[in-house]
Amino acid sequence: MSSAGSVSRARVQRRALTPPEARLWVRLRRRALAGLKFRRQHPVGPYVLDFYCAEAKLAVEVDGESHSHPTRMAHDRRRTEWLTRQGLAVFRIPAEEVRINLDGVLVSIRSTAERRRG
Repeated sequence: MSSAGSVSRARVQRRALTPPEARLWVRLRRRALAGLKFRRQHPVGPYVLDFYCAEAKLAVEVDGESHSHPTRMAHDRRRTEWLTRQGLAVFRIPAEEVRINLDGVLVSIRSTAERRRG
């Protein structure tokens, strides 16, 4: 269940994807990756996930440079722990990796999702 605040944040964030998120979304939308359905900026509890595949219970997070700051790293760790307790797997990708190796990122997402689906 999502909070009202996370739902409204998700709506705003869908209109303001970062360039790496937008690049990845083009390759994930409309079941383009192995028939997997992804949602962008999907609210889960108090959080908004960059991308979410319900059938694999997989959150895909694109991490920019700000995620290397110690405070942000601690927040990300707490967030990942909370999502894991909800039964979700969290797949983190550096934004730079999306920029330089999108095909490799897609292979990794696909294999992770397929393992989770069983």
